[in-house]
Amino acid sequence: MSAQDAPAPTVPATEAAVTQPPAADAPSPGGTAPEGPGAVRPGPGSAARRRAWAELLRLPALFTVPGDALAGAAAAGARPNARTLLAIGSSVCLYEAGMALNDWADRAEDAAERPHRPIPSGRVRPAAALTAACALTGAGLALAARAGRPALAVAAPLAATVWAYDLTLKHTPAGPVAMAGARALDLLLGAAATTGRTREALPSAALLGTHTLAVTTVSRQETQGGSPLAPLAALAATGLLTRLVAGRGRPDPGPSSDTRPASHPAAPRRRPGTAGRIAPRPATAPRPARPSRPGAGSDLAAGLTTALGALYAATAARPYFHAALNPSPPLTQRAVGAGIRATIPLQAGLSARTGAVGPALLIAALAPLGARFAKKVSVT
Repeated sequence: MSAQDAPAPTVPATEAAVTQPPAADAPSPGGTAPEGPGAVRPGPGSAARRRAWAELLRLPALFTVPGDALAGAAAAGARPNARTLLAIGSSVCLYEAGMALNDWADRAEDAAERPHRPIPSGRVRPAAALTAACALTGAGLALAARAGRPALAVAAPLAATVWAYDLTLKHTPAGPVAMAGARALDLLLGAAATTGRTREALPSAALLGTHTLAVTTVSRQETQGGSPLAPLAALAATGLLTRLVAGRGRPDPGPSSDTRPASHPAAPRRRPGTAGRIAPRPATAPRPARPSRPGAGSDLAAGLTTALGALYAATAARPYFHAALNPSPPLTQRAVGAGIRATIPLQAGLSARTGAVGPALLIAALAPLGARFAKKVSVT
């Protein structure tokens, strides 16, 4: 889905950024497709056309989306179910809608600054990109509706945020805040679809939104460079988030199965005719319940949370530091790409800190897959 993190939502296309060398057949800054006997325009079913759409939708960034819903379900204290899968599908559609809409809205700007992008290069028609954005938005809302009214109640403002960001807010001071809100809403979508509640997931949504805010703020100067303040602020935010996620203690073990309810205490027995004197406790009397101690599962979750927090910091901190030392476009673009990739270990860490080891490992497994596809298609 797009408005999320994107730099982006549940981060639309501002997650997009690292400029790649213009293709051999890239047009002039005016955005006109190459013409003449030697010009080759990809056919509707050609590999070139499929690649153009993969670039438009920034498919490698799509691996940062499923973790939103899974982390939301974990934050709500529930295991993923069929409605969680519907939430993931809705998030994917809305994220990609934001990507297509972003390039459609920026087609004039891209013609001057990134003429190799699919629309200004003539590989994707503007009308096709806008149609795809509308269709994907409709599909995302339909999937959310299938997951239930609570999910649709979150997906509707999420879709509105994606469109508002791409069409109006992107180049305003409210842009990074809108993008952060989109990613946070995407996490809440997973919680609402899985359990019908979102309150328990609000802290995790706030942490993920803070990360997105930092990445989006840096991305605003990725084409021309700028001040080192943005990457420095993102570096500080990364340190704080690492502390809040990985620095948390072991997950709560939950109520013990052998804990005696407080309303039914074991009353001492009195012998008949011995007022005031309490009989000795029978040898077979149950012993007072002891609080359960965290076991191996809790230790595993705590260790995994720490490891994922360290991975998150290692992924984002160094590129932010380099961009702060030299806020040039290439280093700033690398910092943005690193921030997008760091979304996955952050999502996994948010899941692991609730004790959801399985979902955390599943989210973490998306990172190498995204990196592999990013070698073929730019994540930004």
